[in-house]
Amino acid sequence: MIKNSLFLLILFALISCKEIKTKNTDVANTVSSKFSVEILDEEALQILNPESSLQIVASGFDWVEGPLWIENGQYLLFSDIPQNKVYKLNDKNDTVTYLKPSGYDVQNYTGKGSGSNGLLLNSSGQLVLMQHGERRVGVMKSSMNDPKPEYSSLVSEYEGKRLNSPNDGIYDDEGNLYFTDPPYGLENLIDDKNKQLDFQGVYCLLKTGELLLLDKELSYPNGITLSPDNKTLYVAVSDEKVGGAWYQYNLEAPGKVAEKKLFYNVEHLLGKPNEQGLPDGMKTNSEGYVFATGPGGLWIFTKEAKPIAKIRTGLLTSNCALTTNEKRLFLTADDYILALDLK
Repeated sequence: MIKNSLFLLILFALISCKEIKTKNTDVANTVSSKFSVEILDEEALQILNPESSLQIVASGFDWVEGPLWIENGQYLLFSDIPQNKVYKLNDKNDTVTYLKPSGYDVQNYTGKGSGSNGLLLNSSGQLVLMQHGERRVGVMKSSMNDPKPEYSSLVSEYEGKRLNSPNDGIYDDEGNLYFTDPPYGLENLIDDKNKQLDFQGVYCLLKTGELLLLDKELSYPNGITLSPDNKTLYVAVSDEKVGGAWYQYNLEAPGKVAEKKLFYNVEHLLGKPNEQGLPDGMKTNSEGYVFATGPGGLWIFTKEAKPIAKIRTGLLTSNCALTTNEKRLFLTADDYILALDLK
């Protein structure tokens, strides 16, 4: 029960400059001055630490996406889609190029976003990349400790037609891969002349290699994640014309949907002040809370779709990642990497 004194909202000032890695401190200070956290329900205090501050830990990129925490090495990987790179951020907030190219290696590529997007690890500990330019899900051939931009393809077609541009993915505990396939990597999006599929799909690539189409009715499927018990799939929809929403799919078996329903709708926030952005990347923690980037920054939901907190960044916030111990949250937002320590 929310106490009246909370007035449904607590604002924590989340301004910190000492961790900023940027050439323009004035710009960084202006950006960080917009950071805040709205506590919509006291339940959020089980996750958020009011003593913590949202920090800029790296900046100066083009458009960052796909953050992935690597426990064996204690570092963060993330994609810069326009730069066609994967970067590595260590625990000292030093950033180095990890892979280039990450999504496409032909000089005359004319697509909208050539680099990798979502990043994840498979059960063998290999890096899996959603490769916009190649229009496939790829696997880095080399080890994580000796990265080389050489890839094999996991999947690139559905029923003989090229995928649009795989965007984000999540593995279940059995090694089945769920991923979204919007047209963001194509120059003219849905109307691109090179688009072969007449829909934007949500898929499950079974560990047997069979590719199952779960949904072809979403306009722009984007972020995707699973509940800890693997029984619920969550998908973000980013539609610039009507706004966006999150959907949930109840799974009765890997790749088999029993029910689809709306999780949370934010179409009413389209174009509203301080509500920049659309539903995008998302993660769940071990307790089943859903961390979803969207209008204004990052939302935290209960599994019952109740919003309990909102981390406002003042930026277009694309994705998020948790450390293995779930003590730190990373956000990719415009050209910044942000971090927040949790309880």
